Amino acid sequence: MERSVNVTVVYYSSTGTIHRIATEIAETAQKHGADVRLVRAAELAPETVWRSRPAWAAHLEETADVPVASVDDVLWADAVVLGTPTRFGNVSSQLKQFIDTLGPAWFSGLLADKVYSAFTSGGSLHGGMETTLVSIYNMVCHFGGIIVPPGGNLNPYGTSHVLGADNVPVDEIALQAAQIQAERVVRVARALKEV
Repeated sequence: MERSVNVTVVYYSSTGTIHRIATEIAETAQKHGADVRLVRAAELAPETVWRSRPAWAAHLEETADVPVASVDDVLWADAVVLGTPTRFGNVSSQLKQFIDTLGPAWFSGLLADKVYSAFTSGGSLHGGMETTLVSIYNMVCHFGGIIVPPGGNLNPYGTSHVLGADNVPVDEIALQAAQIQAERVVRVARALKEV
């Protein structure tokens, strides 16, 4: 009998792209037998800023029922999948702020030996998506975590999607990459629990 695996998908999304990939990862992990928590990093931008962009305001309203991430969501998990839009080749301030709240858990050794993986999106093909993923993995190394990237030839560091100038919706290629990544995260986390 396969062991139960707890997967937490923690993401930040301003207009819905990262939310769509996070949902695909969460649903795929469930299909592979994981118990899943899908949670979002809290919005930090002032209301005057996000209200000035209709797509941003609409997305916040559409996802208001998604729980805000807590440290407990990470402690509960055997595997943590982190998602963020690329911000100048780095993690969004919203996701980074959440990661910073993990300091006491890290200090107590509670973040070690978990599986971690990451995904992102960006405005252009060479807009810093890989450095964003690597910056997350740098933090995971400090946690003592086990990095499980999807591998493959699309983006071996993690699922990514290029929006471009036209804000292209998440396509089948990115969704398939998310499915591969989620299945691998569950498989490796389960194998580690059985050791």
